[in-house]
Amino acid sequence: MHRTFKLLTALTLLVIVGSGAWAEPSADLVAAAKKEGKVVVYSITSRISNAAVAFEKKYGIKVEAYNLKDGELIEKVSREVGGNIAGADFVISQDSGRVYGQLISTGYLVNYVPDSMKSVIPAKYQNPLVFQYINKVFIFNSEKTSKPVIKNVWELTEPKWKGLVQFKDPKLEGVNQNFLTMLTSPEWSAKLDKAYQDLYGKKLVLTTKNAGYEWIKRFFQNGLILGNSDTTISENVGIKGQPATVMGLFVYSKTRYDAKKNLALTPMTEVAPFSGFLYPAFLSMTKNAKNKNAAKLFIEYLLTAEGFAPWSKDVGAYSSNPGVPIDKDDHPMSFWEPKLVDEDPAYLFENRADVEEFVNTISSN
Repeated sequence: MHRTFKLLTALTLLVIVGSGAWAEPSADLVAAAKKEGKVVVYSITSRISNAAVAFEKKYGIKVEAYNLKDGELIEKVSREVGGNIAGADFVISQDSGRVYGQLISTGYLVNYVPDSMKSVIPAKYQNPLVFQYINKVFIFNSEKTSKPVIKNVWELTEPKWKGLVQFKDPKLEGVNQNFLTMLTSPEWSAKLDKAYQDLYGKKLVLTTKNAGYEWIKRFFQNGLILGNSDTTISENVGIKGQPATVMGLFVYSKTRYDAKKNLALTPMTEVAPFSGFLYPAFLSMTKNAKNKNAAKLFIEYLLTAEGFAPWSKDVGAYSSNPGVPIDKDDHPMSFWEPKLVDEDPAYLFENRADVEEFVNTISSN
């Protein structure tokens, strides 16, 4: 009987962990965190406030959560940790090229993977530790047709799409600039070159360094409309009664407004050679964290289904813990990864400035 009980307990634990549900942290960590009594977090996502309320209720540990823009967060952490000024104990950051170059390589951020997650989270998401992935995809106004309106990204450089595509200004959001930078990498330049030949049956004649730069140039110079907000772009694209079919490249989660705002938004997932892009948000402790144990406990909490609940209620948010459920209307990361451009922090750190200069030049012409 005792042996049977132990077996059932073990099986139950496997089910709990496998489903992404909350597996309790060590009693020693909880006790040490409660002794500190407080934790400070800087985050690029406002939903941290909802997670903070749940964490406080569960553990009785006060959370000071600050929602910052990605560039603002990077500069603030650089200044505070570099000057040994008390600030965040841990951060949720994005814009991997700058995070890598200004915070990770400098030692200002410290990687921490909870023991309970080392066998759960795929190794490729552990250093630096990924909190979640977010995706931006090509989404079109489907009032007139529900069928995908393009099959290849080079179509967006043709006259028929002139002035009908919207994209958030990369000067205003680092992840958009990162996407453009990644297109100039050997991998994506080669894919774009092949996509051109597949579509037109002839070789691409370059006026720039490679096919990635060439697509960016033609995309921008085909009347691309640069917006200041993905929310505004989603509304501009989805509003009904427009004379022509329009589209944008924006956050997939904005499709949740389809019913709420009476919009007509349909994503495209089979565009060659990419249907959009992915970008990670990282979980990291700061080098000079005062409340290290409370930070470790909150990080562990955020990697569970309970902790990730403020994000998993919508499409377009994917925990690095594959056991955390996604929205019922979404696809898993295994569906999205082959279809989207991902970030390479080292490549971005080395090449982003050059691509930024290129984009600024073609935007001003």
